[in-house]
Amino acid sequence: MEPGFDDVVSALRAAGCVFAEEEAHILVESASNPAELAHMLGRRIAGEPLEHVVGWVWFCGRRIAVEPGVFVPRRRTEFLVECAAALHPSTLLDLCCGSGAIGLSVPGVTELHAADVDAAAVECAERNLNAVGGTVHRGDLFDALPPELHGRFDAIVVNAPYVPTGEIGLMPREARLHEPHIALDGGEDGARLHRRVAAHAHEWLAPHGSLLIETSALLANSTFEAIYEAGFTAGISESEMFDAVVVIGSTST
Repeated sequence: MEPGFDDVVSALRAAGCVFAEEEAHILVESASNPAELAHMLGRRIAGEPLEHVVGWVWFCGRRIAVEPGVFVPRRRTEFLVECAAALHPSTLLDLCCGSGAIGLSVPGVTELHAADVDAAAVECAERNLNAVGGTVHRGDLFDALPPELHGRFDAIVVNAPYVPTGEIGLMPREARLHEPHIALDGGEDGARLHRRVAAHAHEWLAPHGSLLIETSALLANSTFEAIYEAGFTAGISESEMFDAVVVIGSTST
């Protein structure tokens, strides 16, 4: 039996999807025929993230391609984009880029680089950034970058994993089972990668450059300390609308 819109809504509700009607609209619009709709609905009911099922996520007013095995950008991360946009960077590095959504969404950038350690993320980011002339590198944090990029970036934006290892099991099932563990695990206290990034960011920033790291309210002080101890002038920006926290470090020269 070919599912109609009401059938899709009912099936999603039965599966526990809170926003069943919204998801139904997206599934129906994304499917090219009834058979594809039934297949996509089955995947969603089985617990796959909606974004992986349809192949895109709505982020900062545009569709961003996102594929199975790649971290799905959250709406709260739009605040990180806003914070970066306020600095008007010309050269930008999107570190731990995942799909490349953050770098792609910051306006006015004339030279965009992105990096991730995960092969699936790099492939997805290339798909998103090729159209705007962005360059994607694969490797562990700054090790991914060629040395000629030292001291080049006006801003480095980072949405590194910041879920404490012991709390990953408490995350929603679709994140735990369908997003890469490496994109979730922030170490024992959640700030392990923040400390690693902050320790070497100076080498890659231009004079008066800025480091922006998304974090959580609980980890804000740990992220602040990591950036401050690395020699930055640090500040914490919060958004009630996005329920988001970004720590911003500025170089003194």
